[in-house]
Amino acid sequence: MTITASELAAKLGGAIEGDGSVALSAVGGLEEARPGDLSFCKDVKYVKIVAGTKASAILLPLDWKDHVPCAAVIRVDDPNDACMKAAEIFAPPAPVRTPGVHPTAVIDPSVKLGKDVYVGAYTVIEKNTEIGDGAIIDAQVFIGENCRVGAKTLVYPQVTLREGTIVGKDCIIHCGVRLGGDGYGFNNGRHPDGSIFIEKIPQLGIVEIGDGVEIGSNTTIDRARIGRTYVGPMTKIDNLVQVGHNVKIAGYSGLIAQSGIAGSTQIGMGCLIWAQAGISGHIKIADGVQVGPQAGVPQSIDEPGKYVIGTPAQSLRDVAAISLAPKMISKLRSDVKELKADVAALKGA
Repeated sequence: MTITASELAAKLGGAIEGDGSVALSAVGGLEEARPGDLSFCKDVKYVKIVAGTKASAILLPLDWKDHVPCAAVIRVDDPNDACMKAAEIFAPPAPVRTPGVHPTAVIDPSVKLGKDVYVGAYTVIEKNTEIGDGAIIDAQVFIGENCRVGAKTLVYPQVTLREGTIVGKDCIIHCGVRLGGDGYGFNNGRHPDGSIFIEKIPQLGIVEIGDGVEIGSNTTIDRARIGRTYVGPMTKIDNLVQVGHNVKIAGYSGLIAQSGIAGSTQIGMGCLIWAQAGISGHIKIADGVQVGPQAGVPQSIDEPGKYVIGTPAQSLRDVAAISLAPKMISKLRSDVKELKADVAALKGA
C-alpha cells in the first residue's frame, strides 16, 4: 500500500510539515529506513541517529526542536503509538480463514464443532473434544481426546494439545506449542542387589489455559502429576518457555523467552519473569514480582511487587550494594593511605 504523508497524517491525527505529497509504502527503524519509508523517534537522545536517517517521513513528538533530514515530518502526541498504527495501515491483510473443515482433516465423529469453526489441512481431532464458536484450528494441529478449545481461539500450525487439555476463549497458541506433555517425574533408587532403578511417575492430570492467554512458539507446558497445571487469564508467554507440572500462574503475568518454572510453583497475579530466568519448584512468588533476566530463584518471594535479580536472586538494592563494594574498598584503601601519610607528617612535626 502507498499513501502520501498528508493522507497518513490525517489518519493518525497528526500535523504535517514539509512535503505532504511524498509517497510512503512501509515503516522502518531510523537506521535501516530507506527512501519511501516512514520512521519515528520519541526521545531527543536519538537526535544524532535522526540526523542520519534516510526515511522520507518521520513521526516526531510535538515539542521536537532539532532539524531532521526527512522530506516530511508528522508531529503527534505519541510517536511510538502512531508508528504502530501506521504499521497496521501498511501491513498486508491477515490471512482469511473461511469457516469449514478441510477434506484432509481427521475428526472423530464424537467431536463437537461450534459455529463458524475453521479446521485446516491434515489436522487431527480425537474423540469427545469440543471446539468453540469461531475458533480457528490451523493445519497439522493435533488435539487429543477430551480436550476443550474456547470460542474465537486461534491455534496455529503444528500445535499439540494432549488429552484433557482445556484452552479458554480468545487465546492465541503459536506454532509448535506443546500443551499437556508429561512432566519430569521419576523415582530412583537401588534394588537389594545394588542395581539402580528409575521408575516413571504417572502424570495423570491436565493443563488448563485461561481466557485471553497468548503462548509463543515452541513453548511447553506440562500436564499435572495429579490435578491441573494452570495458566490464568490474560497471561502472555513468549517463545521457548518451559512451565513444569502442577505450576499455577494466577493471571495477567508475562513470561519472557527461555524462562523456566519448575513443578508445583505458584506465580501470583501480575508477575513478570524476564528472559532466561529460572524458578525452582514448590515455592511461591507474590503478586507483582519481577524476576530479572537470567536470575535464579531458589526460594519463595513473599513481598508483593519486589524486583529480584542475580543467582541466587536478590533485591536490586542488595545487588547494587554488592556490585559497589569493590569500588568502596578501593576508595577506603586510598583514604587509609592518605590518613597514614597525614599521621606520619604529624609525627615528623
